[in-house]
Parts: sequence; structure tokens; C-alpha cells
Amino acid sequence: MITNPRIQGIGMTSRRTRERMINRLLEQGITEHKILDVMRDTPRHIFVDDALASRAYEDTALPIGHNQTISQPYIVAKMTELLLQEKPNMGKVLEIGTGCGYQTAILAQLVGHVYSVERILPLQKKAIQHLQDLRIRNISFQHSDGGWGWSKNAPYDGILVSAAPTEIPEALLEQLAVGGVMLIPVGRAGQQELRRITHTDSGYQVEVLEPVSFVPFLSGGVS
Repeated sequence: MITNPRIQGIGMTSRRTRERMINRLLEQGITEHKILDVMRDTPRHIFVDDALASRAYEDTALPIGHNQTISQPYIVAKMTELLLQEKPNMGKVLEIGTGCGYQTAILAQLVGHVYSVERILPLQKKAIQHLQDLRIRNISFQHSDGGWGWSKNAPYDGILVSAAPTEIPEALLEQLAVGGVMLIPVGRAGQQELRRITHTDSGYQVEVLEPVSFVPFLSGGVS
């Protein structure tokens, strides 16, 4: 059991505040209780700077440095729910964009193993520390351009992308197992849509789900 007071939270980072977040997610239509339970038990406030910790359970994206954000709780819950909807017991999931590690933490508690790629090394280092603090160990990390995916461990049962390209990277499609599902935002700022792609025996089935707003998908690594 983790007894670190910072992780447990107090006041605006307490379990009672998390419970309000969960009630809001229920009102917003998130129905998968496994996901809600994981989000209730995962301290979102440790993934943001201390100055923003009191806002961690608001339904809003927050800055994490390097022009990146932690996604709002609804988007984390919704993308996770959509990814696992048809295949709730996924073994291997590729995450593109570790960011602060919050989405990584939620996924890792619901699937067999997460392979997480991040292009910004300082963010990746912070995320690794957060996840070690939570004793979540079924995650492998790579500092790399997300557009390349992580072919060494392919194919993946699921792929979740946390930044929006204007077109879906071909390498990611190639690394998705037959029967696998990818959740990815696509489009330019102000015109993005969330898509779910299923790799079938005959090709790729694409569903356009809802408008979203993500940081742009950029190439190249940052040390």
C-alpha cells in the first residue's frame, strides 16, 4: 500500500475531490466501471506541477511544460473506453505520447503491457518517476519520434495516440494487429476529429467519433 501523503492527497487533491470527478464522468456518459475505478484510485495531481495540483480534478487540460498538456479527465476516460470497448482484455498496447504519464498510468492498470513512446526526453523522465512512485511496472518506454511507432514489439492489440497528426502515420497502421484497435485524433487545430480504426482481415475500418482538441503531432526527438 502506498502511504506517501503527496500521493494520497489532501483538500483539493483528496479522494473526496476525485469522487466528484468520477461522478462528473458518469454524468458525461462514461459507463465502464473498471476505468472509473482506476481513475478514482490514480492521483492525477502528482502528474502536474504543484502550483496546479488544486486544479488536477477539474475537467480541463492543464499545461505540463514544453507546450504540452495533460488531457482533461473526460478525454482520458473516453479514449480508454473506446479503445477497450470491443477487446477489454488487451495484451499489448502502444501509446504514442507519454507526456506526463497520466494516460499511461490508466492504461497500464487495464491492459497487459504498455509500450510508451515520447519525443521530449525531459517529459519522459518525469513520467517514469511518477509511474515508479505509483509502483506501476508493466510499462516500457522509448524516447523516439512517435510517427515511427515501436516496430520491435509489434503487432499491438491496441494503439492510443495523444497528439493529432494531419494524416495517420502509415507505420502505426502497419504495427496494429489484425483485430486490433487504434484511437487517434486527426486534423489541424480547430478541425480535429477523434477516429477509431479497426484492423480487419480485409483492411482498416475507420469510424469518426467526435470533435476533439489535441496538441499537434510533431516529428523528431527533443533531448
